[in-house]
Amino acid sequence: MIVVEGLRKRFIGRDRRPIPVLDGIDLSARTGEFVSVIGPSGSGKSTLLNILAGLDTADAGRVELDGRLLEPGRHAVAYMPQRDTLLPWRSVLDNVALPLQIQGVGRAAARERARELLPAFGLDGFERAHPFTLSGGMRQRAALARTIIQDRSTLLLDEPFGALDSLTRSEMQEFLLSVWARYERTVLFVTHDIREATYLSDRVLVLSGRPARVVRTLDIDLPRPRTIELTTTPEFARLEALLLQALRDSSTLDPPTPRRSGSP
Repeated sequence: MIVVEGLRKRFIGRDRRPIPVLDGIDLSARTGEFVSVIGPSGSGKSTLLNILAGLDTADAGRVELDGRLLEPGRHAVAYMPQRDTLLPWRSVLDNVALPLQIQGVGRAAARERARELLPAFGLDGFERAHPFTLSGGMRQRAALARTIIQDRSTLLLDEPFGALDSLTRSEMQEFLLSVWARYERTVLFVTHDIREATYLSDRVLVLSGRPARVVRTLDIDLPRPRTIELTTTPEFARLEALLLQALRDSSTLDPPTPRRSGSP
């Protein structure tokens, strides 16, 4: 479903010097798989998702989605950024319907499809509510519904629960797993939270510090469906410890030595 090979990206700093961000990223996610990406702050996780979403372009490498090379603007994926980005002047119903309208679906048809979706996201009865009246968890459920309604086979989720309190975050993790199981999407999930990655994922990829490369891939062979009680088991603790060690090791890796001009 997702294949990334040799992805490289750099930005130009204020001093006009190049800043390498991604250093040959290789990753894949099978159909219906839940894959998380963790790494040090500033390692390029959001940049990676922006490229996969077609919002940015790589300097080198290839990205294949659903068996086709990525084409910017082709809307091959549904992308949920860190903030819910709900439009404050639109109701919950109209926020959820917005992606369909952007795709050219008529307003009445888009709203009807959104209305059918709201009960599954615990938003039944809140169709006319505006974002400022909702709790953080409800806003995230609305943002997730807006992502799901696009009917894309692949979801890119960029730390969607980072701003939530611990209890609400735990509830949203369980809710996300129920949505994932129900709609059978492939998920690429970026997070800073090792426990969250362990709890949600089939596999976790660990990135090094910038410029980022994949330094560890860990299969999370825990039973599904999962409940929060799973986080207290010895096997969960073992996997969490492996990821923590990999993350610590990744932050101490020496950066690659830059090549001199004219060197091979």
